Amino acid sequence: MEHEWNTTEIPSRNISNSENHFTFHQQGGNQSTTIEFILLGFGNLLELRIVLFILLLPIYTLSIAGNLLIVSLVVVDQHLHAPMYFFLVNLSCLEIYYISTVLPRMLASFVTGDQSISVYGCIVQYFFFGVFVATECYLLAMMSYDRYLAICKPLHYTSLMNNRLSLQLALTSWMCGLLTNTIITSFLLELTFCGPNEIDHFFCDIYSVANISCSNTRLVKLATSILCIIGTGLPFLSTLASYICILYTVLQIKSKTAQQKAFSTCSSHLIVVTIFYVSIFLVYVVPETETLKELHKIFSIFYTVLTPMLNPLIYSLRNREVKEALFKAIRKYSNKIL
Repeated sequence: MEHEWNTTEIPSRNISNSENHFTFHQQGGNQSTTIEFILLGFGNLLELRIVLFILLLPIYTLSIAGNLLIVSLVVVDQHLHAPMYFFLVNLSCLEIYYISTVLPRMLASFVTGDQSISVYGCIVQYFFFGVFVATECYLLAMMSYDRYLAICKPLHYTSLMNNRLSLQLALTSWMCGLLTNTIITSFLLELTFCGPNEIDHFFCDIYSVANISCSNTRLVKLATSILCIIGTGLPFLSTLASYICILYTVLQIKSKTAQQKAFSTCSSHLIVVTIFYVSIFLVYVVPETETLKELHKIFSIFYTVLTPMLNPLIYSLRNREVKEALFKAIRKYSNKIL
């Protein structure tokens, strides 16, 4: 009778354990599989959550509004129907998409205090975020090539950079971003998560997720590193080569006024490229030591949250044609009201 009592007691303890630890489910004897993660973010302090919510909600609102404004101006104003602004519309759409993969969920967690995310939800978040960031790398390279043709080959620009080519370059950027992160995500889906379920980040970054897997992550990290070098390094080198050629061409111009005009046509794009790649470098190239761990989160905030807000401001304030289109739209809207 004592033996029979013990065999019935064991399942009851397992049931109690599964109720208390709902992030795991039993599978194959003693092995358990994680079904959700906890995004630790910047901690659990209520005061910090309130401050971050107050800071980030206006930033998100401005980012969406600013990028939608750029898209609207380009669509409405006939003077902006040019390859350069077609690429700008693609860039603005990208900014809207990829800030929206991270920030709404983070803002919701500040309000509710719920920092959990399902494993598949986490992988889906990484997939879309990775697609948009990789696409932006390629798109910035295409935009720099457009500026190279405009400044270095002005007489042939119209014939070389036509609507068909600009559409092909934009589609190539999106397809490269999609292909790169489909491969990386397929490796990520092969990982098993059966240990710690806390991710020391505010979103599902590939390395943060891989680091808590109980599988051998050498292959996924190697594949990610190779594809990131290809997906980020090649566009960066292409962008760098374009601007070296642009700089060389501009320096050959004897007129200072003509030099300033040439620089003004690509200054906005150059500032955006610099901010984007410096942020990426600080997050993924600088070693993540214990001392720099919190700084890595801050750098991640910069390129995931602040860059989408800054880009429309940079293009609006430094681009004469965009400013003219904006003032024209304001005057037209004001006249309708009055």
